[in-house]
Parts: sequence; structure tokens; C-alpha cells
Amino acid sequence: MMDNLRAASNNVVLKIILALIILSFILTGVGNYLVGGSGDYAAKVNGQEIGRAQLEQAVQNQRNRLQQQLGDQFSELAGSDGYMQQLRQESLSNLIDVTLLDQYSKKLGIAVSDQQIKDAIFATPQFQTDGRFDNAKYLQSIQSMGYSADNFAQLMKQQLISQQLEQAYGQSDFVLPVESKSLAALLLQVREVQTATLDTDALAAKQQVTDAELQAFYDQNKNSFISPEQVKVSYIEMDAAAMQGKTEVTDADISAYYDQHKSEFGQPERRRYSVIVLKSQADADAVAAELKKGTDFAELAKTKSTDALSAKQGGDLGWMEPETTLPEFKNANLTAKGQVSGVIKSDSGFFILRLDDVTPEQVKPLAAVRNTITDKLKQEKSLDAYYALQQKVSEAATNDNESLTSAEEVAGTKAVHTDWFTQNQIPAGINFKPVVQAIFDGGLIGQDGSPGSNSDIITVDGDRAFVVRVEAHKAEGVKPFAEVKDQVTTLVKRQKAQDQARMDGEKLLTALKDGKGDDAMKAAGLSFGAVQKVQRSQQPSAFESNVYALPHPQKDQPVYGLTQDNKGNSVLVKLNTVTPGVVPEADIARFNQEMQQTSSNVTFDALLTNLRQEAKIKYGSAAQNQ
Repeated sequence: MMDNLRAASNNVVLKIILALIILSFILTGVGNYLVGGSGDYAAKVNGQEIGRAQLEQAVQNQRNRLQQQLGDQFSELAGSDGYMQQLRQESLSNLIDVTLLDQYSKKLGIAVSDQQIKDAIFATPQFQTDGRFDNAKYLQSIQSMGYSADNFAQLMKQQLISQQLEQAYGQSDFVLPVESKSLAALLLQVREVQTATLDTDALAAKQQVTDAELQAFYDQNKNSFISPEQVKVSYIEMDAAAMQGKTEVTDADISAYYDQHKSEFGQPERRRYSVIVLKSQADADAVAAELKKGTDFAELAKTKSTDALSAKQGGDLGWMEPETTLPEFKNANLTAKGQVSGVIKSDSGFFILRLDDVTPEQVKPLAAVRNTITDKLKQEKSLDAYYALQQKVSEAATNDNESLTSAEEVAGTKAVHTDWFTQNQIPAGINFKPVVQAIFDGGLIGQDGSPGSNSDIITVDGDRAFVVRVEAHKAEGVKPFAEVKDQVTTLVKRQKAQDQARMDGEKLLTALKDGKGDDAMKAAGLSFGAVQKVQRSQQPSAFESNVYALPHPQKDQPVYGLTQDNKGNSVLVKLNTVTPGVVPEADIARFNQEMQQTSSNVTFDALLTNLRQEAKIKYGSAAQNQ
């Protein structure tokens, strides 16, 4: 479609359409989605640079998406240097994969045009209202996902390329009926088992431990008994939104704003035109003569105009605002409804224009926009008051650095005092990354846990700000043995119980395999329970994996095994029967399709792995300094 538009770009109506599209994409930012990175590169993939700016943008996009998904919990993750390092590495790895796929798709002749990307965006139901593309909904949707318009369009391009590659490889994969039958027999297999559990908790209660054993366990596992850094803080919060409700706006304020900003409350002049497009001067002169004789303009447009799009509408081009009106139309100087121009020559040929209607510039009356202006002025005034309050509180907290008393007086509110907390359990009222960083970076902490200094103003998203004071501090350290002795005792007893359960289970397993299991089980006070049917799950537990690792029973003789459940108990397993899986006749087609898709995914993953192995990838300073 884009190629057709370019080929016919001299067409008058298409010029208008292109003007509208270009204006739309300039406003939304979609038009620049192919812009690359800058000088300092993060990596070179077969000589093609991935710029530092691209990497930083990819990291920021991922941060935005995670913040949208996780909310306040993301602050805890973002506070971890290790996690953010991993985020950067994953973002760079994804950019490298995208570059490799892009390079490979070009070798195969697989291309995605600008228009295909725009068409895909326009066709996305999530971005539509009543079946038509809604630009406002589009922007709101992608912003809620953490994307800018440029980034989302680039992502759409990558997805379209990947889909074409996956389809190309998917069409080459097939699953034979015998393979499908074998896979079904294996994947849908059912195993009937009975179990007997050696209860670790019961055994733990009977264990005896010495002080020497406890001390030895503690000495070997001190890192398991770390007391995290803890603080108590007091803080004053300033919130612009809360101040807005206390802000007064007068009638004079509202009137003055309206008089100074009338252009914000109106609609520009709009004009509606009809056009007849002709190939030559002679054709245009002939049509002009017909019009002078009184022939209907719309009828001539339908029968004579060479522009198919407007001809169907009797030449009607719809409403236009100044930004989307072609210069040729403006230069025609049509001023009255129904006025027809003479023959106009342009780069696209010859045309005759008619002004069908004019809607003059309109300004809404003050009464209609009063509430809007009131809200805006309240917001502006509250922000002014908010920033002024910040300045006063900052000065008070700095001048009286021994407490928040002076800052409380200026702020007109009492400071909030917290109990002890750690970096993993931040009170909700101050759970913002900048605040948490200020508290735990050491700058506000006094010597030997004593109170430190008042913080500077700390601003967070949502026009909120804090002044914080660390009232008390406990450094991270290993808890003393006496404090954790009971915990150590429980752990040692359980460890000994698990060891005993495993040894007892191995002895019983040997007896069962030797045909002496009945007496051994009776002596241990154990018996096998009711029959259970075990089938593979998508994420098999250790118990399932061990059950499926057992060999098939032969000649109605059960097979025995020893495993562990999710509570740490040793479990004896008696495998009685194995029933091969069978796909119901009605589901065979869908099963085969899923098997083929799985095969295609494996092939595509192998392709990507191979591309990485063969590529020359060089990491730049932007990546090495992560």
C-alpha cells in the first residue's frame, strides 16, 4: 500500500491523505521509529552498531513495563544493583537477537515496510473504537505498557519479522503419524502408584542433639543467621495534590486567565472543499466551461475527475483545518460558500476547486470552561505553594539539623515516626526509591547508631516530597549463637531426621526389592496407601520426575523406588502399572498441530542459537561499564 501511495503521490487527494497521516505521526512520534543510536556503542553485531542510546532506551522501556506491572514492589527490585545489572544484560541480549534476526531476514529477502507496521498498528483491536483506529486510545494503551510511540512501532516491526521467520521455518516442520502416536503414548502416559511416607517431623521430635553439634552447625552456617540493617526514621511529607484542595481561586483570577488564553478554548476555522482533477489544460478548460453553463459540480466530478477516491463522493474532500489544507487550496482565495475556482495548475496536474462550507473559528464562552480553568488555576497555585513550602521546610531542616522540630513548625504538621524496619520491609508511607536510597546510603546515619543529619528535600513521582531523619540505626551483622540457639536446634534435628529417614528408606527399599518387604514394612510401622494415578504436568515436581524415572513393571511385578516430597519427607514408591497415553479421536488434529508448533519453536530457537554462534559480536564500553 505504501508503494502505491508513493507512486501516486502527485495525486491531489492522496496529498491530503498523506498530509493528515504525516501530521498524525509527527504529533504521536510514530514517524521516527527507525532512528538509530549514537556514537558510543553498546555492541557491534557483524559490524552493525547497537548504540548506547538504544541500550539505555531498551533498559528504560523494560523498567517502565516492570513498574507498570509490579507497582510499588518494583522499588525493592530496582534497589538491587545485581537485579539492575541483570536487567541491562537481558536488554542488550534482546537487542543483539533482534539485530541478528533483522540481518538474517534481509538475507532471505524478508522485509517489513513502514506501511505494514502502520497497518498492523491500525488493525490492532486494542487501539480501535467502534472498529476504527483511535489515536488517543493507542497512545494511552502503549504508554500504560511503558512504551513510547517510537519504541512500540520498532517492537511491532521486530514482531512482524519474527512472525515471518517463524512461519518460514514452521512450514518446513512436520510430525509423522507414528511420531505423534509415540509422543502421545509418552506424554499422556498414566502411572498407578502407592506410597508410604517416612515422616520427618515425627523423626525430628525424637532426635537428640549436643551443644557441640549445635555450635558446629552454627559456625558452618553463620551466613544463614544474618541480622539485616535496620533503622528507625521520622519524616515530613509534602503533597501538592493535598494542597490543591486548600487552594482558593477568585472570579478575577478565572476571568484574567480566560482573557489571556482564549485560543485554548476554541476550534480553528474549518473549510470543506470539493475537487475535480483533470489530466490536461484542455480537459480542465472544457469542464470549466460546463460549470459556467450550470452543469452540476458533483456530477462532473463523478464522470470527469481522474481521481477515483474523490470522484466516488462527487468530489467531496471533507472538512479541513489550516494545518491540513494544501497551499494550492489556500492560494485559490475562495471566500464564499459555493464559490468555484478557475483552472488551477499544480505539480499533480490540473484541478477545479469549490468551497462547499466554512465553519468560522469558535471560542467557548467563559461559563462553559469555568470549571476547567478553576481546576487548572488550583493546580498551578497548589504547585507554587508546594514549591514554596519545600523551600521553607528545607531551610528549617538545614538550620536546625538536630531534629525536625523547626521543619514541623514551618510545614504545619507533625513528623511521622516509624518503628524498626529493613530494606525488605519499607513502611508504605515512604516506600519510594529515592527515599529508601537516602535512608540506606549511609549519609543520614550517625556514628555508632546515633541519630544523624536531616536529609535534603527528596522528591518523588506525583509531586510529593519528603524530609527524612534517621533516629536510630542497627548495622547488619551475624546474630549471636545464644539468640538463634532454638532455631539452630530445630534445623539440626530436622537435618538428622532427614538423614535417618533417607537411610531407613534405603534399607526398606532394599528389602522390598529382595522380596522381604512385608516384614520390613511391618517392623517400621509403615504400609502402602491407596492407589494414585500420576500423569506428567507441564512443570513436573521432583516426585513426578522420580516416578517417571522408574522402569516399567514386568509380569505384574511392581517396581519400587525412593523419592522425597515437597515437605522433605522420604517417600517409598510402589509402581504397579503403566498405561500408555492415547489422544481422543476428536483431539488428534489439535494435538498434531501443537506438536508441529513445538517442533517449529525448537527449530526457531536453534536458528537463533546458530546465528549467535556464527556472528561476530563485539561489546563496547557502554556494555562493559554496565
